[in-house]
Amino acid sequence: MSKEALKRLSAEVRSWHLHTRADLSFVDLARWVNPRVAGWMQYYGRFRRSGLDPLLTRINAYLVRWIRKKYERLRAKRKAIAKMGEIAKRYPRMFAHWPWTVTLAW
Repeated sequence: MSKEALKRLSAEVRSWHLHTRADLSFVDLARWVNPRVAGWMQYYGRFRRSGLDPLLTRINAYLVRWIRKKYERLRAKRKAIAKMGEIAKRYPRMFAHWPWTVTLAW
């Protein structure tokens, strides 16, 4: 994946403003994000999967921000990351990119 493509896709992820979509449930968010991310994974991940790591990590960071915004008791970053880890363990395929992201260091 080229640097230009990574920048373009990162800008697109930023333009989604995921962290402001507190009106959506986690499942709705997954339905909205998955088709786009799955397409990128198929196209860019075909030959060099590791090139997508920065983008997928960035999406996870936006999901943590969404959790912090949505749930008042999870405003602390550590609590939000822990909750994200619990959800990822319980539903490992909820988001298309979760099987490819191996660490919980978001």
